Amino acid sequence: MRDHLARVDAVLVQAVIAAALSFAHLHDLASAAGQAGWKAWAYPVSVDLLLVAAWKRLRSGSSKAAGWCWFIVALAASLGANVATAGLLDLADVPDWLRILVAGWPAVAFLGGTLLAHTAPAAEAVSAPAEPETAGAPAATDPAPKQPAPHVPAALVAHARKLADEHHTRTGSPMDTPTLRARLGVPAPLADAIASHL
Repeated sequence: MRDHLARVDAVLVQAVIAAALSFAHLHDLASAAGQAGWKAWAYPVSVDLLLVAAWKRLRSGSSKAAGWCWFIVALAASLGANVATAGLLDLADVPDWLRILVAGWPAVAFLGGTLLAHTAPAAEAVSAPAEPETAGAPAATDPAPKQPAPHVPAALVAHARKLADEHHTRTGSPMDTPTLRARLGVPAPLADAIASHL
């Protein structure tokens, strides 16, 4: 447990340092491109929030194409600012095309954030509960057919077994299905099918 906490602490420290540096680069670039005062500080916040929204969509296990699309857009904005402020760009004489990109970023970030936050992920296949029977109506005699379990590739089962073994070794308890689903980033029906093979 102590080793695990040490790894988490190291990753957290590294993430904070990287975020702070990227934040500063985005601020400097926005300021140089004519966005003064609070607007220069809002740029890195909008980039980071778009990255977080895209990452959450990727971790949800569904609609990954949208998540990857906006993650790459936000990452390009962050990486572009890091490279531009590394001495390759004269911040005293920012080219017009870069001023246009910086000025247009809020609309791009708003569109991406709105689509990620307000577009429902692809619905997962779950069985709906039966409607209550109407008083006096006869009950249905034929049961609803069961959905076939999704096919699980052997390589995915092997990977899941490895994750489950590591979890058991680390925590002393077996990995439950929701944890397995989160670690693999798969829909619930597929996670249930994988769990049945473990």
